[in-house]
Amino acid sequence: MYPLKFNPILKERLWGGTKLRDVLNKSIENDITGESWELSTVKGDVSVVSNGDLAGTSLQELINTKTDDLLGKSVAERFGTEFPILIKFIDAKQDLSIQLHPNDELAKKRHNSFGKTEMWYVMDADQDAELIVGFNKDVAKEEYAASIKNDTLLDLLNYEKVKEGDTFFINTGKIHAIGAGVLLAEIQQTSDVTYRVFDFNRKDKNGNLRELHTEQALDAIDYTKKDDFKVAYNTQSNAVNTMVDCPYFKTNFIELTDNIKQDVINRDSFTIYMCVGGSATVKNEFGEADLVKGETILVPALSKSIEIISSGAKLLEVTI
Repeated sequence: MYPLKFNPILKERLWGGTKLRDVLNKSIENDITGESWELSTVKGDVSVVSNGDLAGTSLQELINTKTDDLLGKSVAERFGTEFPILIKFIDAKQDLSIQLHPNDELAKKRHNSFGKTEMWYVMDADQDAELIVGFNKDVAKEEYAASIKNDTLLDLLNYEKVKEGDTFFINTGKIHAIGAGVLLAEIQQTSDVTYRVFDFNRKDKNGNLRELHTEQALDAIDYTKKDDFKVAYNTQSNAVNTMVDCPYFKTNFIELTDNIKQDVINRDSFTIYMCVGGSATVKNEFGEADLVKGETILVPALSKSIEIISSGAKLLEVTI
């Protein structure tokens, strides 16, 4: 159970571009790839190991056969054999649709699914690139419904200009969208439940408007203006800096100018490293794997220690 790498699952999107290829060196031939799913057990999109003796084995198969060793006992007690998070890189050449995600209770009731709490780490942003996060004022449900009908929703939304390193926490119910020109790392609950409420009246390659979820969204939206989305975090070198600590995942920022070694014998969780800059080698007592910008590694929970060898990597460390 050495550090595991997986084949990326690449997704063409109406709004996708070329940064996953040009910036993150993904093997992409088209010009509209919007997402690289790095770690997934979503049905139909299950990650497959790409390195070492376990190459060709699916993540779900590993979880089914080595549940506690891979996930950690406490994680397995909470989630069984479901991998609880979904890891992606996203490239928005165009604005994504304006959307939100239901909470756990509503998602379970309607879709037999988890809700979707997520976070974004901006890796690259064109000049004046923006995200939409929340409303710019408290909005009554009736006012929101009227804005959908009158095509004036954009007037109610909060826009945030972004640059590399900016981090945002998107809790359930918060209306949001990734803007054109943004490349980011996304960490989220395992769920593909999205309520799309506005799509700029775009048509897909077949000339059809994409489905909107207008009625479903009405009871899922948080209509209050909140300033709880921008994440402030330390960037001390060669240290584990907390970014997000929520019930669904914990994410730390690690910037290395020297090697570090962590005792993780009591972590009782798998550890994920997303490389958002530079390169590193990640080692546990069973083996090692190299990691460069745009790649992701899963270190199994049975690891007693993790050593990261690097003189210039920026990593997002994710655990449960």
